Amino acid sequence: MIPQKRPAEDLAATALEHKIAEQPALSNGSANGTGNGSSLAPLDASKLIITRADPAARPVPDEATACSGNETVCTDHMITVSWNSSTGWSAPELKPYGPLTLMPTASVLHYATECFEGLKAFRGFDGKLRLFRPDLNCKRMLMSTLRISLPGFDPAELEKLIIMLMSIDGPKWLPASRPGSFLYLRPAIIGTQPQLGVQTPKEALLFITASFMPRMDSPKGGMKLHTNPEDMVRAWVGGFGYAKVGANYGPSLLATNEAKERGFTQILWLYGKEGYCTEAGASNFFLVWKTPEGKTQLITAPLDDKLILDGVTRRSVVQLAKERLADELEVVERKYTIDEVIQAHKEGRIVEAFAAGTAFFICPVSQIRHRDVDVHIPMAQGDVGEYTAKIKQWMANIMYGKEQHPWGVVVEEQQ
Repeated sequence: MIPQKRPAEDLAATALEHKIAEQPALSNGSANGTGNGSSLAPLDASKLIITRADPAARPVPDEATACSGNETVCTDHMITVSWNSSTGWSAPELKPYGPLTLMPTASVLHYATECFEGLKAFRGFDGKLRLFRPDLNCKRMLMSTLRISLPGFDPAELEKLIIMLMSIDGPKWLPASRPGSFLYLRPAIIGTQPQLGVQTPKEALLFITASFMPRMDSPKGGMKLHTNPEDMVRAWVGGFGYAKVGANYGPSLLATNEAKERGFTQILWLYGKEGYCTEAGASNFFLVWKTPEGKTQLITAPLDDKLILDGVTRRSVVQLAKERLADELEVVERKYTIDEVIQAHKEGRIVEAFAAGTAFFICPVSQIRHRDVDVHIPMAQGDVGEYTAKIKQWMANIMYGKEQHPWGVVVEEQQ
């Protein structure tokens, strides 16, 4: 009998602990991605099979044109890797971008057996191509994969595949003539077993694409947030808010669309009868305020209850603020309520606020609407707060090579 670390009724948490224990990559070891002692083939980037697209077949559009239509414009190539429970991972393939083939009964189409990641590749002002902390995205994707009962893998191998895709498509789609530009990278894993029935998929597909994405970090007048209605939450303790799975996003669109029709940008998701502030849309939320005692704090929701996503941008904001703003403010990760925010607003203690995530990057927040109360948030520099601007600039400098930093992983390009 397996020793129980948790009460017997905590089935999901216990199962996830067992899966994590089988993945040495999550505990600073090396992983074969299939469990200790397994004979199944691991994910192995060294076996990559490359079939190149015709480089002249698709011209590279300018950023504005690429982001103006109703279809995401992807680069020339994508990477795919299939998996099945009998043999493990197949040899990865880098091939021309195109449709995937799925049976109508594929698991992902009926039971939401899928997860994904989002990160960016940046063309630096020094001419180099970089990724921003891709190791964290790959480790988080493994965690999401295990949570949704899809096959494990060594995150280092996924990172190698992402780098290989950008080494080939980067020179054309992020040319040195466009410094300060970026592409969005989307690794995903889906259950593909063509059999109806609620079960762990015995077949899966990992794929990676690179595409254009609009810049969303500087909306006119700042991001405006509307708190969620009382009858709807985005994530809950004991659920899967900490995993990047599609089921976190689709159900949130109803309230988000209603908020946009009222002139707001996103939902500020509250949790519980206390109204704890959690996330701004699909981004992490940060608030700078003065405590009643006069101390300046940068506050954000904690990770210990697994309610919110452990954002790579969030983690980087926290680290940079602790390292570079320690003499000016205290970084606090704790539960705090919308009532605390409203009280701080009434007492004139709110300094600024911002959302942080891959898509929105560092985006200033100018307003929160909660029921019939409007919280107007100062922006000291006209369209952005002082601390928001500092943190945003520091991170952009790392991403675009103005500051040499270990977080900026340089991609060796193939010409």
